Amino acid sequence: MSGETDLAALLSGMRPELNPGEYVFCTIEGRVVPPGLHPVATVAEAEGLTLVLPRPEADEAALPYDYVAGWITLRIHSALDAVGLTGAFARELAGAGLSCNVIAGYHHDHLFVPVERAPEAVALLEGLAARSAS
Repeated sequence: MSGETDLAALLSGMRPELNPGEYVFCTIEGRVVPPGLHPVATVAEAEGLTLVLPRPEADEAALPYDYVAGWITLRIHSALDAVGLTGAFARELAGAGLSCNVIAGYHHDHLFVPVERAPEAVALLEGLAARSAS
């Protein structure tokens, strides 16, 4: 099943959903996730393996982190070659002074925003979706 590519449909149908919990970005040497850790995403970089983890797992493993995020999933199935979705929601969040780290999965886009402002980010995205549906 291929994802949506029409920008108007993507924006009006994004249905942002705040996942429960707090998430952190950590880095480790090597390319193997240590036993007992269950990252929601990994990114291999020259400097090490980035793990996006539930905060309690990072704390238990004594992994350092600087940024605590809320995780928002855009529930629309966006195509990996869709154009404009990231730019549109990034402008909306940036306009409110919200940082956003984006990870694209096969089916959905995942946004990591400051945990204390995550409900606000969802409301902004819902507003963008409502305006786009008009």
